[in-house]
Amino acid sequence: MNDEILRVDDIQKYYGNKGSLTKAVDHISFTVDKGEFLGIMGPSGSGKTTLLNCISTIDTVTSGHIFVEGQDITTLHGGRLSDFRGRKLGFIFQDFNLLDTLTAYENVSLALSIAGIKTAEIQKRVKQIAEALNISEVLSKYPYQMSGGQQQRIAAARAMVTNPAIVLADEPTGALDSNSSRMLLTMMTELNERLSATILMVTHDAFSASYCRRILFIKDGKIFHELNRGSDSRKNFFSKILEVVSVLGGEQNDLL
Repeated sequence: MNDEILRVDDIQKYYGNKGSLTKAVDHISFTVDKGEFLGIMGPSGSGKTTLLNCISTIDTVTSGHIFVEGQDITTLHGGRLSDFRGRKLGFIFQDFNLLDTLTAYENVSLALSIAGIKTAEIQKRVKQIAEALNISEVLSKYPYQMSGGQQQRIAAARAMVTNPAIVLADEPTGALDSNSSRMLLTMMTELNERLSATILMVTHDAFSASYCRRILFIKDGKIFHELNRGSDSRKNFFSKILEVVSVLGGEQNDLL
């Protein structure tokens, strides 16, 4: 199992100038193995989103290194960086970001078309992922003709169809009601368990975090604590998460 997908090696991220430096990320190191579902939690301003932005190449590190499948992404620029992002990273957004003028099939296949993959291979990959996520029957429909749950699955298929090394999700349930949140989290669990997707999710929500297998808690730009779910039920894991949150000086109201 121990195929290392991600290694974050002593990264720091500063903002500001010498007069007033803010250490958003302060000497953070951790690894993620293939097939893990890792959550990153912390109160607002803890550095968790900055950390994700550095991993997703939206932002650059001040020092340290980030390796994805052994490749140091902190050394990539321009076209090589875009190419890496397109091939190795999958993204799950809370508002799906589907293109209204494209069918479900076209939404899912777009990244493959851009990458110059042959039509026959595209058809094969879309067919496989659609069967795995039970969306074969909606591939010819447009987003407005689908239910919210179907749109969610199309968005997940789009994230997975490029066979990314890791899928990144930033507060994916942030704007969703509890039913939609549950659907999205169940689907992410399916991606993890059935398709062996490696997922890194940033959240401030304890309920969402309870779907993960392991959680890193960030405080003041540092790793404060780590929890492993092990054989715990999700309910027990949820209780343990709440305990850590209360110690974190957690924004308890923010987390429920």
